[in-house]
Parts: sequence; C-alpha cells; structure tokens
Amino acid sequence: MNAQTQPFLIPGAVGQLECALDLPDPEQFATPRGLALVAHPHPLFGGTMDNKVAQTLARSFLALGYVTVRMNFRGVGKSEGVHDHGQGETDDMALLLAHMRRQYPELPLALGGFSFGTFVQAQLQQRLTAEGAPAERLALVGTAAGKWPMPDAPANTILIHGELDDTIPLSAVLDWARPQELPVIVIPGSDHFFHRKLQHIKNLIVQMWHR
Repeated sequence: MNAQTQPFLIPGAVGQLECALDLPDPEQFATPRGLALVAHPHPLFGGTMDNKVAQTLARSFLALGYVTVRMNFRGVGKSEGVHDHGQGETDDMALLLAHMRRQYPELPLALGGFSFGTFVQAQLQQRLTAEGAPAERLALVGTAAGKWPMPDAPANTILIHGELDDTIPLSAVLDWARPQELPVIVIPGSDHFFHRKLQHIKNLIVQMWHR
C-alpha cells in the first residue's frame, strides 16, 4: 500500500498465505489503539488485498490508530491453495488473527471487508462471538447480501453501499439489514467499486467509529 507496508507469509491449512502489515503513524499514535483485519473482494473476479476499496478500508483503520493487516485469499498472489467459497477463507482469516494476536494480544479487534470479504468477516465474527471474544466493531462495504448466506451483523456495524451497485443490489442489502434494524449508509451515484467515491468510505468510517 505504501513504502512502509511490511509483506509477510504465514502457514495456512493448504499452504502459505501472503499478508501485508501496516502500522499507524507513531508520531500521531504513541501506542496502537487496536488491531484491524481487512478482507478483499472475490478472488475469482480479480479480487486481491491491493484492491482499491480494501486499501481504503486499511487506510481508514490506520487513520484510527489501528495496526492493520490484509491477506490474499487462497490462490491469489503468493497465497497457495484454491478458492473455497468462503469457508477455507474464513479459516485462513482466523489463522491470521491468531498470528497477529501473538504479537498484539490485548488490542481491541476490528474487522473490515469489501464485497466477498464482508461474507468472510461476518462469518469470522460469528465464530469469535461463539468463542466469547467478538471483534469490537465491523466495517462492511458492498455487503454480500443475496450473493452468499451472510450471518447477522452486530448492531454497531458500519454498513456502506453504493446506490447504483449492480453487482450486489442495494435492495438485497436492505432486505438483509431490515430485520436486524441495521442502518445502511448509501453513497449516491456510486457503483460497486466506488469509482471516484472512495474518499467517502474513509471519511465515514473515521467519523463514525467512536460514536
């Protein structure tokens, strides 16, 4: 993402997984405020951890003072294995979390995801909740409602969606959010990839995070 991004590999269930670590500005944050994991869009349609929306999510968490880590899903970049429809990817994200927890055991956890990555992170949150250690908050962009069986999300989840998204229609997200009474922030005129609208994602997350 920038010159300070630190690439690293961790062992996964089916091979090595390629990851990237970014640390908050030490001049602004003497100690990190939290740990954030960011999940990218669908790997079979060009999704990688360098996707612009995934990087915008990472920048949002960095601006909040979070140690931020991304991972290429199976079969992407240097990550080994093949696409596993969200199940293996959730397993891998849990492995990444365990790896980061060994370095940052006490930091509050945040999960961010875009498109397919929202499905992975919602499933991970479901697991963590069952284990009694849920993330403090989720930021989901282009939520994959209607595409995959999205679990319910916590009441404080930040949901951002494009008005003109033709990959995941806004109506599908509203149908998923309505019974949970989850607010959805709609970016007028935005498509699925938030072309020329990326700044809204960071601004909204940073402004809303501690509310």
